[in-house]
Amino acid sequence: MTAPPTRLPLLRAAHPEPAVAVTLATAALSVGLGQNAWRVVLVAAAVFAGQLSVGWLNDVVDAARDAAVGRADKPVATGQVSVAVVRMSFWVSAVLAVALSLFACLFAGLAHIVALLSAWAYDLRVKATVFSIVPYALSFGLLTAFVTLALPDPYWPPWWLTATASLLGCAAHFANTLPDFADDRATGVLGLPHRLGAAASRTAAALLVLAASATLVFGLPGDARLLGLVALGVATAVTTVGLVRGRRPGSRAAFHAMLGVALLDAAVLVISIR
Repeated sequence: MTAPPTRLPLLRAAHPEPAVAVTLATAALSVGLGQNAWRVVLVAAAVFAGQLSVGWLNDVVDAARDAAVGRADKPVATGQVSVAVVRMSFWVSAVLAVALSLFACLFAGLAHIVALLSAWAYDLRVKATVFSIVPYALSFGLLTAFVTLALPDPYWPPWWLTATASLLGCAAHFANTLPDFADDRATGVLGLPHRLGAAASRTAAALLVLAASATLVFGLPGDARLLGLVALGVATAVTTVGLVRGRRPGSRAAFHAMLGVALLDAAVLVISIR
């Protein structure tokens, strides 16, 4: 029997949905802030490579645990792609992300590298501790610094922009853990959401994503706040639907809702500042 091709399973092991969503939001922010075309591509490529590295490292670290609980959605655990291939992919993408980040701009690149170190630390150990939310808050917040410090006239991002990104990251953390509560507990992964419980985590995800959208509205120029308020209403509806649908076993609807709200907030920000 011919062995199945590894390209698609390898891509799935990188968690492509959040990788694409984070990359698109970062690229949109770069465009909205007036970045030139080639550097938008450079920043987006660095972020995409970094997101791939985070996803691949996660599946390398979790390979044995995923196999132990029979995770059919994990290509490494099901043998569709080997740990060695995914590990090599991590190293290639990590080196590429660091190189592209520094090439974009030294200080901006350092901000992105710290964000990646934080995300890799989550994969390696922090995810199983009470501090599991910290890498999400830090890494997502630093992405805004990567964008603004890479501009032709660099500056540190305003607090409300960083806070919006950090809050969205924290919301995604709570939502992303919901479908895997039982499997995580069975394999000893007890992050903050697991310690709070599923009901509290759903509530936290909803409150955090709405706080992110509200913070964005606060930071928008006065004439753009009406658009922000409309987006806040849409975010509320999307979050509610996602959390309700996410109650089904194994559903990732809540996490997908968080990604949708993140893209919505990025679009509102870009429209408002152009």
